Amino acid sequence: MAFDEVLAERIKERLDPEGVTAKKMFGGITFLLQGNALANLYEEGLMVRVGPDGMDEALARPGTTRLVFRGKEQNGWVVLTEDTLDDEVLDDWLKWAMEITAELPPKK
Repeated sequence: MAFDEVLAERIKERLDPEGVTAKKMFGGITFLLQGNALANLYEEGLMVRVGPDGMDEALARPGTTRLVFRGKEQNGWVVLTEDTLDDEVLDDWLKWAMEITAELPPKK
């Protein structure tokens, strides 16, 4: 797997206390809250859930692009370039993703 192990550890440190689990999948590592993905770290960067209503705001931030999966844009998800993710910025994105994901029904 070709994701940034250092960034993965930074994310785990922030999300473990929140009950988020990490699972290797989709060619990277996916972070799950109650069975729902809130973020995925893979070779191209960190993708985070921002919800359909958050797309415009998310895309206006530096280092952010739409997630394209199998040639199709994924509404509610963006990809972040790792060079923009200092501690404060990373914390902000993860908090946003946690809030959006917490609104979803738990998966069993």
